[in-house]
Amino acid sequence: MQDLVSIITPTFNSEKFISETIQSVQNQTHKNWEMLIIDDGSSDSTIQIIKSMVAKDYRIKINSLPQNVGPAKARNVGIESAQGKYMTFLDADDIWFNDFIENSINTIKSTKIPFVFSSYRRSNENLEFVFSDFIVPEKVTYTDILKTNSISCLTAFIDVGVLGKKTMPEIRKRQDMGLWLKYLKQIPYAYGVKEPKAIYRIRENSLSRNKTHLLKYQWQFYYGVENLGFFRSVYFMLHWMYRGFLKYKN
Repeated sequence: MQDLVSIITPTFNSEKFISETIQSVQNQTHKNWEMLIIDDGSSDSTIQIIKSMVAKDYRIKINSLPQNVGPAKARNVGIESAQGKYMTFLDADDIWFNDFIENSINTIKSTKIPFVFSSYRRSNENLEFVFSDFIVPEKVTYTDILKTNSISCLTAFIDVGVLGKKTMPEIRKRQDMGLWLKYLKQIPYAYGVKEPKAIYRIRENSLSRNKTHLLKYQWQFYYGVENLGFFRSVYFMLHWMYRGFLKYKN
């Protein structure tokens, strides 16, 4: 049996996109996976759509939370129940190319690096590629991620058989960055795959594109979560501001 991959997907009112996301997992060339969907208090038909797909595919599992707790806690519920040798994340509006899992596993085995991530295409809500592809660097270190987070949730792929399971810091924003940094304290770097292996759907109201809104969360992350101190926090904040605006430039 091929190595089991645990896919963690938080959902909240995702009825418009969740079917496409699940189908992109079902279309993977690597077939041994479990998709752990944590519904974070949806009030639309998201749960009904997921349950109809669960009934036809035992690899899809749903955990419905009684109230909205936010993406960090929702993902941590998935992390805690994950059984796979590998752990990866896919948000409820994003899409993987068919060979994403297979390529990620092969990259880990060929490079001997237990944390890999991939480039991705960027579309609008209608899957029109009106934005340029995001091409990741070949290697990123702990310090690199502090300057700019080049690892997006939809392509992070971790060998937890080697690195162990870790949870995300339960903060409002930057929880994924917090998890990557935990792993990058263990290893010299994560390895980036240059070829796009996924589609990141940029929503009209995407907070990730509102850099001004995120300033306070970024500062709180440096100063309060990573405990970098005032001057180091200022140093990395300036890097993030400069590189962050470039990242979302068309």
